[in-house]
Amino acid sequence: MQSALFIGRFQPFHNGHLDIVKKILEDNQRVILAVGSAEKNYLSSNPLTAGERFRVIDESLREAGISSERYAIVPVRNVNNYALWVNHINIYVPPYTRIYTGSPIVKACYEGKYQRPDGTCKTGPEVIQVEKELEVSATKVRESILNKDDWESLVPKAAAKVLKEMELPKRLQTIKDTMDVTKYNNSY
Repeated sequence: MQSALFIGRFQPFHNGHLDIVKKILEDNQRVILAVGSAEKNYLSSNPLTAGERFRVIDESLREAGISSERYAIVPVRNVNNYALWVNHINIYVPPYTRIYTGSPIVKACYEGKYQRPDGTCKTGPEVIQVEKELEVSATKVRESILNKDDWESLVPKAAAKVLKEMELPKRLQTIKDTMDVTKYNNSY
Protein backbone atom coordinates (compact mmCIF):
# COMPACT_ATOMS: atom_id res chain seq x y z
CA MET A 1 0.00 0.00 0.00
CA GLN A 2 1.35 3.41 -1.00
CA SER A 3 1.24 5.53 2.18
CA ALA A 4 2.33 9.13 2.53
CA LEU A 5 3.15 11.17 5.62
CA PHE A 6 1.94 14.72 6.18
CA ILE A 7 3.20 16.40 9.37
CA GLY A 8 1.69 19.51 10.89
CA ARG A 9 0.65 21.10 14.16
CA PHE A 10 -2.84 21.71 12.70
CA GLN A 11 -3.56 24.55 15.16
CA PRO A 12 -6.22 24.46 13.68
CA PHE A 13 -6.72 22.29 10.59
CA HIS A 14 -7.73 24.65 7.75
CA ASN A 15 -8.71 24.66 4.07
CA GLY A 16 -5.06 24.67 2.97
CA HIS A 17 -4.43 21.48 4.94
CA LEU A 18 -7.54 19.87 3.45
CA ASP A 19 -6.43 20.85 -0.07
CA ILE A 20 -3.03 19.22 0.50
CA VAL A 21 -4.59 16.03 1.90
CA LYS A 22 -6.81 15.75 -1.18
CA LYS A 23 -3.77 16.16 -3.46
CA ILE A 24 -1.80 13.58 -1.50
CA LEU A 25 -4.64 11.09 -1.91
CA GLU A 26 -4.61 11.56 -5.68
CA ASP A 27 -1.23 9.78 -5.79
CA ASN A 28 -1.35 7.61 -2.66
CA GLN A 29 -3.74 5.05 -1.24
CA ARG A 30 -3.45 6.43 2.27
CA VAL A 31 -2.23 9.50 4.15
CA ILE A 32 -0.87 9.54 7.67
CA LEU A 33 -1.45 12.89 9.36
CA ALA A 34 1.13 13.29 12.12
CA VAL A 35 -0.20 15.82 14.63
CA GLY A 36 3.06 17.39 15.74
CA SER A 37 3.81 18.99 19.09
CA ALA A 38 1.00 16.88 20.52
CA GLU A 39 1.95 17.85 24.08
CA LYS A 40 1.44 21.57 23.43
CA ASN A 41 -1.92 23.15 24.21
CA TYR A 42 -3.57 26.16 25.83
CA LEU A 43 -0.90 28.47 24.39
CA SER A 44 -1.64 31.28 21.95
CA SER A 45 0.20 29.54 19.08
CA ASN A 46 -0.91 26.06 20.18
CA PRO A 47 -4.41 26.46 21.65
CA LEU A 48 -5.83 23.00 20.93
CA THR A 49 -5.04 19.69 22.60
CA ALA A 50 -3.97 16.72 20.49
CA GLY A 51 -7.37 15.11 21.04
CA GLU A 52 -9.16 18.25 19.91
CA ARG A 53 -7.00 18.49 16.79
CA PHE A 54 -7.69 14.82 16.07
CA ARG A 55 -11.44 15.47 16.24
CA VAL A 56 -11.29 18.58 14.00
CA ILE A 57 -9.22 16.74 11.38
CA ASP A 58 -11.36 13.59 11.48
CA GLU A 59 -14.65 15.46 11.13
CA SER A 60 -13.23 17.68 8.35
CA LEU A 61 -12.02 14.68 6.32
CA ARG A 62 -15.30 12.82 6.79
CA GLU A 63 -17.23 15.91 5.68
CA ALA A 64 -15.00 16.03 2.57
CA GLY A 65 -16.10 12.48 1.74
CA ILE A 66 -12.72 10.90 2.50
CA SER A 67 -13.10 7.36 3.81
CA SER A 68 -11.50 6.73 7.20
CA GLU A 69 -9.76 3.76 5.57
CA ARG A 70 -7.69 6.26 3.57
CA TYR A 71 -6.19 8.15 6.49
CA ALA A 72 -4.67 7.74 9.92
CA ILE A 73 -4.26 10.54 12.45
CA VAL A 74 -1.35 10.04 14.84
CA PRO A 75 -0.40 12.45 17.65
CA VAL A 76 3.37 12.85 17.99
CA ARG A 77 5.13 14.61 20.85
CA ASN A 78 7.93 16.93 19.84
CA VAL A 79 11.57 16.18 20.47
CA ASN A 80 13.84 19.21 20.71
CA ASN A 81 16.71 17.68 18.76
CA TYR A 82 16.45 17.89 14.99
CA ALA A 83 19.16 15.25 14.46
CA LEU A 84 16.90 12.74 16.25
CA TRP A 85 13.58 14.08 14.98
CA VAL A 86 13.03 11.76 11.97
CA ASN A 87 13.77 8.66 14.06
CA HIS A 88 11.36 9.99 16.69
CA ILE A 89 8.59 10.46 14.08
CA ASN A 90 9.20 6.94 12.76
CA ILE A 91 8.61 5.45 16.22
CA TYR A 92 5.04 6.79 16.25
CA VAL A 93 3.74 6.45 12.70
CA PRO A 94 3.04 3.45 10.46
CA PRO A 95 5.38 2.81 7.49
CA TYR A 96 5.29 5.34 4.64
CA THR A 97 7.11 5.73 1.34
CA ARG A 98 6.62 9.46 0.77
CA ILE A 99 6.60 12.56 2.95
CA TYR A 100 4.87 15.72 1.80
CA THR A 101 6.06 18.99 3.31
CA GLY A 102 6.21 22.70 2.76
CA SER A 103 8.60 23.12 5.68
CA PRO A 104 12.29 23.74 4.98
CA ILE A 105 13.27 22.24 8.37
CA VAL A 106 11.30 19.02 7.76
CA LYS A 107 12.92 18.69 4.32
CA ALA A 108 16.39 19.31 5.82
CA CYS A 109 15.80 16.72 8.56
CA TYR A 110 14.79 14.04 6.07
CA GLU A 111 17.61 14.86 3.68
CA GLY A 112 20.05 14.81 6.62
CA LYS A 113 18.86 11.38 7.66
CA TYR A 114 18.54 9.78 4.24
CA GLN A 115 21.30 11.41 2.16
CA ARG A 116 25.01 10.66 2.16
CA PRO A 117 27.47 13.56 2.45
CA ASP A 118 28.13 13.35 -1.34
CA GLY A 119 24.42 14.05 -1.99
CA THR A 120 23.47 10.55 -3.15
CA CYS A 121 20.37 9.06 -1.57
CA LYS A 122 20.19 6.23 0.88
CA THR A 123 17.01 4.28 1.28
CA GLY A 124 14.22 6.34 2.72
CA PRO A 125 10.96 8.03 1.85
CA GLU A 126 10.65 10.27 -1.17
CA VAL A 127 10.46 13.90 0.00
CA ILE A 128 7.84 15.83 -1.97
CA GLN A 129 7.71 19.61 -1.71
CA VAL A 130 4.14 20.83 -1.19
CA GLU A 131 3.04 23.73 -3.34
CA LYS A 132 0.45 25.76 -1.45
CA GLU A 133 -2.38 26.88 -3.68
CA LEU A 134 -4.47 28.44 -0.93
CA GLU A 135 -3.02 31.37 0.97
CA VAL A 136 -4.13 30.36 4.43
CA SER A 137 -2.25 29.46 7.58
CA ALA A 138 -3.23 28.42 11.08
CA THR A 139 -1.65 31.66 12.31
CA LYS A 140 -3.99 33.61 10.03
CA VAL A 141 -6.97 31.61 11.32
CA ARG A 142 -6.04 32.26 14.96
CA GLU A 143 -5.43 35.97 14.28
CA SER A 144 -8.77 36.24 12.45
CA ILE A 145 -10.53 34.64 15.41
CA LEU A 146 -8.88 37.08 17.84
CA ASN A 147 -9.65 40.08 15.61
CA LYS A 148 -13.25 38.91 15.17
CA ASP A 149 -12.71 38.75 11.40
CA ASP A 150 -14.20 36.10 9.12
CA TRP A 151 -12.27 32.98 10.13
CA GLU A 152 -14.93 30.41 9.34
CA SER A 153 -14.30 30.70 5.59
CA LEU A 154 -10.66 29.69 6.19
CA VAL A 155 -11.51 26.27 7.66
CA PRO A 156 -13.76 23.41 6.54
CA LYS A 157 -17.38 23.80 7.71
CA ALA A 158 -17.02 20.79 10.01
CA ALA A 159 -13.91 22.35 11.57
CA ALA A 160 -15.72 25.65 12.19
CA LYS A 161 -18.60 23.81 13.83
CA VAL A 162 -16.33 21.81 16.14
CA LEU A 163 -14.10 24.80 16.98
CA LYS A 164 -17.17 26.82 17.98
CA GLU A 165 -18.41 23.91 20.11
CA MET A 166 -14.99 23.88 21.80
CA GLU A 167 -15.33 27.64 22.32
CA LEU A 168 -11.97 28.27 20.65
CA PRO A 169 -12.66 32.02 20.20
CA LYS A 170 -13.19 32.39 23.95
CA ARG A 171 -10.13 30.25 24.73
CA LEU A 172 -7.92 32.33 22.43
CA GLN A 173 -9.10 35.53 24.10
CA THR A 174 -8.31 34.08 27.51
CA ILE A 175 -4.84 32.76 26.63
CA LYS A 176 -3.73 35.38 24.08
CA ASP A 177 -1.00 36.72 26.36
CA THR A 178 0.18 33.36 27.67
CA MET A 179 3.92 32.98 27.37
CA ASP A 180 5.20 29.80 25.76
CA VAL A 181 8.06 28.85 28.10
CA THR A 182 9.69 26.70 25.42
CA LYS A 183 10.58 29.86 23.50
CA TYR A 184 12.62 31.07 26.46
CA ASN A 185 13.85 27.87 28.09
CA ASN A 186 15.47 25.22 25.93
CA SER A 187 15.62 22.78 28.82
CA TYR A 188 11.83 22.36 28.86
